[in-house]
Amino acid sequence: MKKILIVGGGMGGTILANNLARRLTNELKTGKVRITMLSASEKHMYQPGLLYLAVGKITPDELYRDQASLLEPGIEFFVDPVEEFKLDNNQVKTKSGKTFDYDYMAIATGSRMFPEGIPGMVEGAETFYTEDTALKMFKRLQSFEGGKVVITVGVPHKCPMAPLEITFMLHDYFKDRGLADKVQLHYTYPIGRVHSLENVAKWAAPEMDKLGIKYDTFFNIKEVDAKNKILRSEEGVDLKYDLLITIPSHKGMEVVEKNGLGQNGWIPTNRTKLNMEGRDNVFILGDTTNIPISKAGSTAHFEADTLGENLAAIVKMGMPVREYDGKVFCFIECGKDRATYAMFDYKNPPDPKAPTKAVHWFKMAYNKLYWISARGLL
Repeated sequence: MKKILIVGGGMGGTILANNLARRLTNELKTGKVRITMLSASEKHMYQPGLLYLAVGKITPDELYRDQASLLEPGIEFFVDPVEEFKLDNNQVKTKSGKTFDYDYMAIATGSRMFPEGIPGMVEGAETFYTEDTALKMFKRLQSFEGGKVVITVGVPHKCPMAPLEITFMLHDYFKDRGLADKVQLHYTYPIGRVHSLENVAKWAAPEMDKLGIKYDTFFNIKEVDAKNKILRSEEGVDLKYDLLITIPSHKGMEVVEKNGLGQNGWIPTNRTKLNMEGRDNVFILGDTTNIPISKAGSTAHFEADTLGENLAAIVKMGMPVREYDGKVFCFIECGKDRATYAMFDYKNPPDPKAPTKAVHWFKMAYNKLYWISARGLL
């Protein structure tokens, strides 16, 4: 029997498990293969929805489904997070004390925001990367009556378009509340343009100009003076604010760091084969990799498709059949029922088009279709 172990029940792990279960239906029935998923939660969260929660567009209950309900029959699912990776023995040890063996393992543990890495950020800034912080941000927005709103960005971070999306969505939010003439939005970014992807930056800066959104580049966050409401950069720039919104830098999950699998929780990963460097039977998905591409749900999705096909082929034929090409697809909300998208891979840069209502409504539809996508059916 070949044992396939999937660590992590987010988008990457879920799509991979379902992909494999469909490709290996006969092998599962005959006992030639076992697919096991270990997760830290019985719930699956639609993480892109947190952006909408932060501006009051959805409610918390819309973010969740039972993880077990998203999995194909035949997948063994346990809410029992891994605490120790014993790679030399092809084993993991879980929180409950159980040991799970594997022939092939995929690690898809995701990432976490790390605002505590910047002095004063936890106390002085709002963010939306967890349910609690998104709700807190919405309550703060509801009570805000005007002033300077600074949106600041740390790197690396999850969801590459989030800084632009929240900026445009805040513009709409304050306009809808009748506060457009009382609020000044001011955006900062760490490098010499408003986004890391050059073509996205070339598209976004004129959009900001049209809306009167100010921006500073080469702004790397040093500290937040929460008492005096001042944001300071490593470059020596001080920005006063009345409300500070942050896209904080992210790290990999603590279990990865504690087990010494990768610096800052990012596991060294072959960018086409998706195996952990130095390990032929351990694969890495989504945010957990150190591949220098966008940490986005679509990245995990396309990687999971590739790995699912390859692992099934390895079981059936003894070798993989394809390589991951770096494909990423990201919607970009642009405000007032308009959106565009960026699609790119290792060889082809993104080329965002003019925003349209059609793309916006397609994204709104995807918020509902996500659960079908997580099952690997879209």
